[in-house]
Amino acid sequence: MTCTVGETAFKRWTYRRGMRAEDIAEDFPVVRIDSDALDAARMLAEHRLPGLLITDTCGKLYAVLPASQVLRFIVPRYVQDDLSLAGVLSESMADHAAERLGGKTVGDVLPDHLLNVPPADADDTIIAVAAEMARLRSPLIAVTKDGRLHGVITASRLLAAALKS
Repeated sequence: MTCTVGETAFKRWTYRRGMRAEDIAEDFPVVRIDSDALDAARMLAEHRLPGLLITDTCGKLYAVLPASQVLRFIVPRYVQDDLSLAGVLSESMADHAAERLGGKTVGDVLPDHLLNVPPADADDTIIAVAAEMARLRSPLIAVTKDGRLHGVITASRLLAAALKS
């Protein structure tokens, strides 16, 4: 029997349906909504993270801050609207882009569509987690067990689990 690449991937994915969110959740940095945005950006850069999990001031899960959203915040809107301007701006201008984070909190740079992101339950299948992550366009999902944070699943970790042969 021969399978196309798509069929093979689907069979592996289906085979792994028994895998649960808690099986691939990992420890991950968590920051509070009132944390310094520049410090959060540095954490993203230094640890090469796809995003950060954000809690409110009481420690309750609140949002996901993707690294791409931090970039959207620091790159001037006029450059985002006209990419040809990016090629003519000097490096010193690029060096000053991060200054836009100065004096801002993590809450100031959060995207509206990733506020109050529902966590996955530890017993959720990886397919359910993948569907939620795709629906939200989020690079990570928190996983809770017995009402407490159990870990985080990143998109890359989810893909690795799904495609593992």
